[in-house]
Amino acid sequence: MKKIIATQNAPAALGPYSQAVRNGNILFLSGQLGLVPKTGEMAGADAAAQARQALENLRAVLEAAGATLGNVCKTTVFLKDMSDFQEFNSVYAEYFPAEYPARSCFAVAELPKNARVEIEAIAVLDN
Repeated sequence: MKKIIATQNAPAALGPYSQAVRNGNILFLSGQLGLVPKTGEMAGADAAAQARQALENLRAVLEAAGATLGNVCKTTVFLKDMSDFQEFNSVYAEYFPAEYPARSCFAVAELPKNARVEIEAIAVLDN
């Protein structure tokens, strides 16, 4: 049983996809950029500011589904430049201070809106 999750507290989708889809107790969250929901602009030019906003956007979508960052089991991170890895990790550790989710991290040639960071996640929800 598929249920679409949407919130105005995170940026609207930039294409034909949902912010998140819940199937049973699994929540699949689409990639979030560091866009400020109210303005549609990047939170800043650097990876830290964009990572922080992307994680806040993920948090907002999780909350719309009745979950928290503590429900996240897996993240996939896309960085425009791997030289941002340490800066990104510092911010990420603020949001996941213990019992880290599994994670993959890739450098990619380009991201939408010329972003430096995009983060997607999979969460398991309580019944």
